[in-house]
Amino acid sequence: MRMLVTGGAGFIGSHYVRGVLNDAWGGPVPERVRVLDKLTYAGSLTNLDAVRDDPRLEFIEGDICDRKLVDRLIADTEVVVHLAAESHVDRSISGAADFVMTNVVGTQTLLDSALQHGVERFVHVSTDEVYGSIEQGSWDEQQPLQPNSPYSASKAASDLLARAYHRTHGLPVCITRCSNNYGPHQFPEKVIPLFVTNLIQGATVPLYGEGRNVRDWLHVDDHCRAVHLVVAGGRPGETYNIGGGTELSNAELTSLLLEVCGAGWDRVEHVTDRLGHDLRYSVDSTKISHELGFRPAIDFTDGLAATVRWYHEHRDWWEPLKHRLGV
Repeated sequence: MRMLVTGGAGFIGSHYVRGVLNDAWGGPVPERVRVLDKLTYAGSLTNLDAVRDDPRLEFIEGDICDRKLVDRLIADTEVVVHLAAESHVDRSISGAADFVMTNVVGTQTLLDSALQHGVERFVHVSTDEVYGSIEQGSWDEQQPLQPNSPYSASKAASDLLARAYHRTHGLPVCITRCSNNYGPHQFPEKVIPLFVTNLIQGATVPLYGEGRNVRDWLHVDDHCRAVHLVVAGGRPGETYNIGGGTELSNAELTSLLLEVCGAGWDRVEHVTDRLGHDLRYSVDSTKISHELGFRPAIDFTDGLAATVRWYHEHRDWWEPLKHRLGV
């Protein structure tokens, strides 16, 4: 199997690449993995250090909007795992153009090329945020898309394009929609690594409003295992929700992080809430459980403790990133 992974130097993408090359989850093992990544602020080749010497890995720095480059790579590709995306909600609120270009135009470029060259499978990795906010219960895959941020709107647009390429052209596309990921190598502007690294540095942590917003948490390894199950056996044209089964308000998450880091609530700074902040996300993962046998394997308490340890032990990885960002 010859595979192209877009965004493979980012948080989730690099974890998928490391896992698939090390046969971490069983299933199909690629004979070659090409990683296409633009190496924007959130992507780093250091995320691939563990597999850098694997002869099956080829890294290409480039933009998924570059049709000539994409055509060259996909012409010799059987499976595309599309993870490249602009993904930070706050950044999308202050400037949406990059999100539209990468998430919508970039996805359309990949789909066009995949159609032209007859790829055998195209897995489009998306987010639960496309569904909007839900007060009670959980979304299944039939829930209409009602995104509320420029980020989630751009992802919803890319999801609909992927679906359309299957329905119109028969392109063998599967879509996955995951809940909030956490784990090692996550860029320190996201809430868990931001809070952990701030606490390690002796700084305060910024909690939006009263911290009532609820998210479901999924370890990155569980997410990547689920994606690989879809690569191996997902039905073309289908969407699969991937949830972690651990719903926490931001205040509850903050309390856990303070406890693990040995800090108190005096280190919390309440800040003005995000514009259009969705109150609660929750996905129903029954479909991927029944069809592909997926269930989260990493207990959140254990996964969070291991993640905090990783950031304690890898200051050389995240301190330069925070210095560059000024956070």
